[in-house]
Amino acid sequence: MTDEWRGWREAAQAALYGDEGFYRSPLRSPRGPAGHFRTSVHASPLFAAAVARLLTGTARELGTGTVALVDVGSGRGELPTGVLAALDALPGRPDVTAYAVEVAARPPGLDPRIEWCARPPEGVTGLLFANEWLDNVPAEVAEADPDGVPRYVRVRASDGAERLGEPVSGADLAWLERWWPLSAPGERAEIGRTRDTAWAGAVGSLTAGLAVAVDYAHVRGARPPFGTLAGFRDGREVRPVPDGSCDLTAHVALDACAAAVPGAGAELTDQRAALRRLGVGGDRPPLSLATTDPAGYVRALASAGEAAELTARGGLGDFGWLLHRVGLPAPPP
Repeated sequence: MTDEWRGWREAAQAALYGDEGFYRSPLRSPRGPAGHFRTSVHASPLFAAAVARLLTGTARELGTGTVALVDVGSGRGELPTGVLAALDALPGRPDVTAYAVEVAARPPGLDPRIEWCARPPEGVTGLLFANEWLDNVPAEVAEADPDGVPRYVRVRASDGAERLGEPVSGADLAWLERWWPLSAPGERAEIGRTRDTAWAGAVGSLTAGLAVAVDYAHVRGARPPFGTLAGFRDGREVRPVPDGSCDLTAHVALDACAAAVPGAGAELTDQRAALRRLGVGGDRPPLSLATTDPAGYVRALASAGEAAELTARGGLGDFGWLLHRVGLPAPPP
């Protein structure tokens, strides 16, 4: 890793996706992302089953029995593996071509029905799903100086030390002024233009269907005053140092991502509401079931606990969901 002062976007790009980066080097992350942080996919198979129902509903809306599932930022392919398993148990399931989009090498033993690729395939019809992908798209970090002028934050890879650089200008400044204005000294922001561009490109790869981004998120009017840049290693939050030793993540301005896709019907909601629409509610089974079917009661109770975690306030249920409908009619109210 070079030890020069660089912007956070360049430094994080090298630290995460360079040849020796956190996501590319099996020596740095042999267990994949699941070894360092826990997502909804890892929390419960109910999540993959809900995505399977969403895919089936999308196929029904498209009027086709053949659809694609594109999982962007697939890690070790856990989500498409779970979705295919859930679909195998559904009667009348659509024929699915599953794509796992990931920069790391294909893991051994992955279901051969899953195609492994470095970028979303172009011209597919179906469901594109990006679970905790955009938060790992590197972004510039800005901080207001003592005069309230937004300046780029420069970082040193060896130790994560920071200093302020030149004033933010051009398209980055226009983005800040529209989506995340800074004025008070010390206020910070992650400039989300790279996420906007990445999401617009992902949605644009669909000919028709539904694109969904699920992530830690915030909207204008409720931005965190000091940004959200963080590091994770071995399941714990650590100081963000762009040396390739940890995950580097920042919450996503999903409202800006929504506006970056012109002409596509967009909906912003939270995971709690989205999963309840897909049948994941977290209600406890009736106590009477314990008498008539004790084993069934235990299974239902465990499922309810997993559903409660996926939809919990202050936890996974607060994740933002951004849904873009491409070539589909507007949903009924």
